[in-house]
Amino acid sequence: MPLINVENTLNYSPSCERNKDVIFEQLLPFLSSVRSVLEIGSYSGQHALHICPLVPNLTWQPSDQLDLLASLNKNIQLHNINNLKAALKLDVAIEDDWPLHTFDLIFSANTLHIMSWQHVVALFNNLPKCLNENSYLCIYGPFKYDGQYTSASNENFQQWLLDRDPVSGIRDFESINRLAESIDLKLIKDINMPANNQLLIWKKNNVC
Repeated sequence: MPLINVENTLNYSPSCERNKDVIFEQLLPFLSSVRSVLEIGSYSGQHALHICPLVPNLTWQPSDQLDLLASLNKNIQLHNINNLKAALKLDVAIEDDWPLHTFDLIFSANTLHIMSWQHVVALFNNLPKCLNENSYLCIYGPFKYDGQYTSASNENFQQWLLDRDPVSGIRDFESINRLAESIDLKLIKDINMPANNQLLIWKKNNVC
């Protein structure tokens, strides 16, 4: 398998590097059956740089906000991977930023707790623009269940987030799932991941 050296990656994320293999392992059954992926909040692009050479049948579209776009695209250009496209500017709250075509799978890692709640709602309100009748939505990160943290470290992380930005924070799974259900997505997997994270996978629900 081809290996990507991320030593010179701009905005390098140690946590992404630690978790990329286990995320890929869980996503692989879905990635193997799809042809197009939109990643929301790609940041350094490490997930895409890791996955694309291993699953050459899919086309990966990274995206992020304007202030991160130049560094993200430098990382992409450095490795010149055929099925990894140049990153798009995407602010989830701006309707005109969203791509005009649909994707088989939409992936986002460690983004919902960084956004404001208003941006989380805007993300789900705009997602239907990019969902086809069989799309998957895969979101990785920490969540609360029934208002409870899954670990003491996540509770400490919540305080760090709030000190950094009062509108951020670990989201309640139930609230996120309600937003997903409101756009006809059905939860099919809730996977416990390392470091007290979850991988949530929804599928477009076409059952009347």
